Amino acid sequence: MAWPEAVGVGIGAPPMPVPFGIHAHRDDTLMHVASLSGSQDIGSLERHICIVTETYPPEINGVSLTLAQLVKGLLALGHVVSLVRPRQHPFDTFGRYYDYRAILVRGVPLPGYKGLQFGLPAGRLLRNCWARHRPDVVYVATEGPLGWSAVCNTRRLGISVFSGFHTNYHAYSKHYRLGWLQNLVLRYLRTFHNRTSGTLVASGDLGIRLRELGFNNVNVLGRGVDNQRFTPERRCAELRTRWGLSNDGLAILYVGRLAPEKNVRLAIDAYRAIKRRNTAVKFILVGDGPIRTTLQREHPDLIFAGLQTGEELARHYASADVFLFPSETETFGNVTLEAMASGLVVIAYDYAAAKIHITHGETGLLVPYAESKTFIDTAARLVLAHHSLDRIRRQARQYATSIDWPRVVETFDSLLADDGGDCTAIFDNATNFGRMPKAERM
Repeated sequence: MAWPEAVGVGIGAPPMPVPFGIHAHRDDTLMHVASLSGSQDIGSLERHICIVTETYPPEINGVSLTLAQLVKGLLALGHVVSLVRPRQHPFDTFGRYYDYRAILVRGVPLPGYKGLQFGLPAGRLLRNCWARHRPDVVYVATEGPLGWSAVCNTRRLGISVFSGFHTNYHAYSKHYRLGWLQNLVLRYLRTFHNRTSGTLVASGDLGIRLRELGFNNVNVLGRGVDNQRFTPERRCAELRTRWGLSNDGLAILYVGRLAPEKNVRLAIDAYRAIKRRNTAVKFILVGDGPIRTTLQREHPDLIFAGLQTGEELARHYASADVFLFPSETETFGNVTLEAMASGLVVIAYDYAAAKIHITHGETGLLVPYAESKTFIDTAARLVLAHHSLDRIRRQARQYATSIDWPRVVETFDSLLADDGGDCTAIFDNATNFGRMPKAERM
């Protein structure tokens, strides 16, 4: 199975020979793929790191793409990396091209998330596999039934285990009319993460919030961006023409899931406010999700580009001018860095990735968290400050070139080698990392 270039694993490289024999073994609810053939000795390599996740490329979402970059980087450092995840389709034989093992488990569809699923518990299989090929450390990236069984079995086997807080599931509840579940979900998440040696988060402000909610041993792991893929050089006049824009027209872009928790309707309201002041403007929405059909019916003048990956996604970014990101539920928001690297003016709430990486008026525009009217007003005023667009776009790109994945992977490697000590000092460094001096607000 060949991976699309968008996942960032093995980009531009021919298929690699695999030193591990691949064998499939039936279990009553599980499928196990890949046992060591004996041609490679884990003990001769630096470390064996196992990653447990409900999602992984070619699935397209922030968690899967982040994990792909981490796996790629760990392999480059010389580690053996094994992966535990749900089987993605009936003929899934993951692992053929890459230097790590895979344990595939059965899953059930995740309601409201087309193409994603929960991995079913895999306790017995994990115990047997890890007893034979013991990882030095396990990183559990998702908190579903598969992740829970992984945490329980690492504790039983005495294997060091860390967890990642990648998704604000407790905050999602209110967007699906399940607000009454929010405290229950939060309690489960806290119990889950506190059973591990440490929880890795994407930003300092999220780490502080989790600590206040009773999460222990929280450490910050940042995010990087692929500056070769996401670059202004991919700007495409032909694509802008298809959007109905001239060189002087303004392309407003949203990239992400079209779902209630992403607050997409606020982005549409902001676009309407912009258009009242500048009619030479188009709004392009890249992505898919449960409310896409409704939005298309309600707003037939908007351009719904659907799911884009790889170079096509990079072309959509680079061919736009302004990026609206109104989500209030992010743990980070990788799209913020992708837009900055592509040379866009990002308008986002002052938290998560935007808080870390945007200096207001210099590398983007920040809005106080959850102030929707201010978000709309900020977007509308940008039209009047059109002279600022080019300057901010250049500075956003310049800043993004300083953010790369290898440094993030080295931090990840270091944290997994730690004993889970509470690195409070990391919060301030991560929150202020790379920020330019504050500019006057527009």
